[in-house]
Amino acid sequence: MVETKRFTVPQKPINGDANRPFLPASIHLVPLDYVDGFEIRPGFYETNGATAIPGGVNFTVYSHGAIAIELLLFRREEDEPYAVLPFPPHYRIGNVYSMIVFKLHIEDFEYAYRVDGPYEPKKGLIFDKNRYLLDPYAKAVTGQSHWGETSPHEQHYKARVVKDDFDWGAMEAPLLPMEDLIIYELHVRGFTKHDSSGVQNPGTFDGLMEKLPYLLELGVNAVELMPIFEFDEMQDYREVDGHKLYNYWGYNTVSFFAPNTSYAASKEYNREGNELKRLIREFNRHGIEVYLDVVFNHTAEGDERGPFFSFKGFDNNIYYLLTPDGHYYNFSGCGNSLNCNHPIVHQMILNCLRYWVTTYRVDGFRFDLASILGRNEDGSPMNKPPLLQSLAFDPILGDVKLIAEAWDAGGMYQVGSFPSWNRWAEWNGIYRDDLRRYLKGDGGMAQAAAQRLIGSRDIYEVNSRKNASVNFITCHDGFTLHDLFSYNEKHNQNNGWNNTDGANDNNSWNCGVEGETDDAQVLTLRRRMMRNAFALLMCSRGIPMFLAGDEFGNTQFGNNNAYCQDNLISWLDWRLLKQNRDLFCFFQYMIRFRKSHRVLRACAGGACGFPDVSFHGTIPWIERFAPHDRYVGVLFAGPGQDGVRDQVVYLASNAYWEPLEVTLPPLPKGRYWQVAADTQEEDWAAIAAGKKPAGGPLGKATLSIGPRSVMVLEALPETDAEK
Repeated sequence: MVETKRFTVPQKPINGDANRPFLPASIHLVPLDYVDGFEIRPGFYETNGATAIPGGVNFTVYSHGAIAIELLLFRREEDEPYAVLPFPPHYRIGNVYSMIVFKLHIEDFEYAYRVDGPYEPKKGLIFDKNRYLLDPYAKAVTGQSHWGETSPHEQHYKARVVKDDFDWGAMEAPLLPMEDLIIYELHVRGFTKHDSSGVQNPGTFDGLMEKLPYLLELGVNAVELMPIFEFDEMQDYREVDGHKLYNYWGYNTVSFFAPNTSYAASKEYNREGNELKRLIREFNRHGIEVYLDVVFNHTAEGDERGPFFSFKGFDNNIYYLLTPDGHYYNFSGCGNSLNCNHPIVHQMILNCLRYWVTTYRVDGFRFDLASILGRNEDGSPMNKPPLLQSLAFDPILGDVKLIAEAWDAGGMYQVGSFPSWNRWAEWNGIYRDDLRRYLKGDGGMAQAAAQRLIGSRDIYEVNSRKNASVNFITCHDGFTLHDLFSYNEKHNQNNGWNNTDGANDNNSWNCGVEGETDDAQVLTLRRRMMRNAFALLMCSRGIPMFLAGDEFGNTQFGNNNAYCQDNLISWLDWRLLKQNRDLFCFFQYMIRFRKSHRVLRACAGGACGFPDVSFHGTIPWIERFAPHDRYVGVLFAGPGQDGVRDQVVYLASNAYWEPLEVTLPPLPKGRYWQVAADTQEEDWAAIAAGKKPAGGPLGKATLSIGPRSVMVLEALPETDAEK
């Protein structure tokens, strides 16, 4: 039983009248009890987590199955508590425990909890009153600040109270239209960790901010950060053949509300997150939105064999999807699956996303293995998942982008059918697979490729969904663009699983030689194939996304699952930027071309006698491509940026290994075909420097397109000089 001592509250007569009732001397918060030598009183029950208030700190935590909870206070970076404060029984309302502890200074302590309750594993109840537990609403986590140096198996997780006084000034979010986005996916550590990055604070948020001028030069307007929630890089740490292997990517969340402190250039005691906030503020000021890759499908606690540091100890049977005998469903492939549509977990996820939007001004979220977010408590798919619907209509989230990885490791694949309320976009895995197969010359892929280029209307328009397709050919998961055309097979031997991990169906092509080569013809073809892929991506309806480093031919040496590689395999090698400057300039050019041609980004309604989109083979105007076709022509037509000047763009793609002669659709009088880009051109650095043109007037109604190449044409109005 908790021993508390009641305060005697000073009282005084109202207006000095001794005959009137006595009231407290002040209506402000005053201590009401003592516990373990600390002055306390009931706290703010609707404010989750630990929050600094005038005169002390409010601690609020909940558990459905607990019978008692203790607050543990620690000196900074110490592992045993200097004080244990049980929540008095009368400080509990419902399942919520709340307590204000007076005269606490947030700089002086760290905290954790102990939770007592029943132990019945077959019912999913595994309370252990001896465990130190991390607050599920912790805003900063200790013990992880030095990358790769501390393991939670050796030390308890603890939390800090964060001072939220960051000055955002008058900054407004860019609020870019979905169709205008060009998303750049990157890993915060790997982006600048290599010495060649040239930044002062490699591998950090500050290091990324130092690369802002580069991103502006490239032309992207949205960055998608791989997981930056506090995660445990030491989970499954191994050494294989002298190589240190970590959980490098970060898809193993420890705390949903806390930024990864090892990504900060310096310790931010009680101001954790300020460096990330500065990054977001500066990116937003320059028109670049910042999205977070969030992992709500599982946690770092794993299954029965995994660690026990937070959710298992508060309400294991609520936070996780469990089998009837108390074991963990594993739809994530990582040991457990979060029970996202339980009201408690639903509420936590919603509160979490609101927190990142209001406190960090995050512009959007990409949800890892998002199909798990639509599973019921028995693991079955739901028709109208309450969580997904809540996120779609939540007022605080009203302006943020919601992007789903619309599948999971349990076999659910929902590309085109993810519950969306016309609010959710999706990583279009079908786009990736179809374009890869088409680009390498597989037969029977022309029709599918054409559909992907016009926004996958066959997938999304049947449900009247707009701006739903996030188009990509590469991402963190799989080959880089360079490796896609350098390797037929994965080469994951360094991962320590005998090359059994990672996908086998890469739809890649090594252009005739596996891996690195000095063969000039092979290297020329590989560079052209990379340009082909990016040209098609930039000329596709939908939202383009590409992997950081693809713009200068970064390689993972054939590793298609580099989740554990904290080394040159995963780090960007910025020396390649100088070596492959022509490729960078091509990426830069095609990004500018997309930005200046609205007709490539949105349904425009047609122009110059052409419909909005139309398909063309080596002869104009076809409805369907034959199985043997490897040439795809797509024409986009509509009003331009200002709504006045019409735009007509013809995308010509030859995946055949021989050159082709193509008859172009006739243009109305007063227009001529101009070549805007040809991937057979190598010298894009000279084009970028203005030393040579990107193309020129075609002057005829036919087009000669080289083998395995892409050309972009534009119908321009004739000028008097040209006449």
